[in-house]
Amino acid sequence: MILELIDEAVESGARRKAACEILGLDPTTVQRWRKRGAAGDRRAGPLTKPQNALSPVEVAKILEIAGSPGYRDKSPKQIVPLLADQGIFIASERSFYRVLEEADQLKHREPSKPPTKRHRPSELIADSPGQVWSWDITYLHSELKGAFYYLYMVLDVWSRKIVGFEVYEEESAEHAAGLIDCTCAAEAISRGELTLHSDNGSPMKGATMLAKLQDLGVAASFSRPSVSNDNPFSESAFRTVKYRPNYPKKPFASIEEARAWVQGFVDWYNDEHLHSSIRFVTPSSRHNGDDVEILKQRHQVYLEAQARHPERWSRKTREWSRVDEVILNPAPAEEEAKACA
Repeated sequence: MILELIDEAVESGARRKAACEILGLDPTTVQRWRKRGAAGDRRAGPLTKPQNALSPVEVAKILEIAGSPGYRDKSPKQIVPLLADQGIFIASERSFYRVLEEADQLKHREPSKPPTKRHRPSELIADSPGQVWSWDITYLHSELKGAFYYLYMVLDVWSRKIVGFEVYEEESAEHAAGLIDCTCAAEAISRGELTLHSDNGSPMKGATMLAKLQDLGVAASFSRPSVSNDNPFSESAFRTVKYRPNYPKKPFASIEEARAWVQGFVDWYNDEHLHSSIRFVTPSSRHNGDDVEILKQRHQVYLEAQARHPERWSRKTREWSRVDEVILNPAPAEEEAKACA
C-alpha cells in the first residue's frame, strides 16, 4: 500500500524523494523493498513497549470512569480536572482521548447537538462586469422607536458599482426577488453568466427568492452563518454608507426621505467616489470601461514627470495598471498549496 501511495504521488507530479520524506522513508529503502518484491510497509517498528505506556489496568480504569453516570456526558478536558479535585490522577487528557478513540468511544459526549462544520464558500472570480454580484440588507433608523427602514443593495464585485438598490419597511424574500429581477433586466444579464453572493438571512434563502434566481438562471452563493467576512464587498459598501459626512444624524422622517438620501448616495458612490481598490477610478467608469483610458493617461503623466526630473525617482513610477481580476472569498494559501500538489 505504501509503495502504491508513492507511485501515485510521482504520477501526479511530485518528486520521488519528497514523497518518500513525507512518509518518513529514505528513497534507497524504497528501492530495496521493490527489489525484494515487498508489497507493504516493511518497517518493523519499535521492538519494545514504551516505558511510559499505560497498563491494561489503567486503560480499563479510563474506560470505566469515562462511561460512568457521573462522567459519561463530559469530555476528557472536564474529566481530568474533576478527578484531580478528588486527588486522583490516572492519565493526561491526551491519553484519555487516545484510549477513548481506540475503543471507539470518542463521540459527542454532551446533551447538546455536536458542532456543525461550516465550509468556506467557494472562491468566485470576476474579470468583467456582470459575473459576480454581492448583496445584503442594512437598517436605517426611522423616527418611530424600534422601527427601521431597510436598505437593499446589490454591488457588482468587479467594478464595485451599485447596480441595484431599494428601501423598504421590512425584510422579505419577495422584495429581494423583485429587486434582483429588475436589476438583472437593467443590466441585461443572460442566463448562466451571473453568480449572486449573500449571507444566510431569511430574505436571501427564502423560497420566493430562490425560485426567482432559478427562473433567471442566476447561481446562488452564501456566506457561512454569522461570518461577515464572507461577504466583504457589501459590508464595506454599507460602512461607506453609514460613515458618509452627510449621513443624517437624526432618524429619517419617512421612507421617501430615506429613499431620496440613498439615491443621492448611490449617485455619488458610482459617479464621483474614487475607489481605492480599483486604482482610484469611479465604479461607473470601470463598469463602462472608461477606466482604461483614464489609467493610461495617468501613467503617461507620471512618465513625463519622471523624464523631467529623473533624480527625484529612485524606483518605477506609481502602479496605474488596471485591476483585471477580483476574487471574492479567495482560497487560503494552504488550500491553494494542496490544489497545486
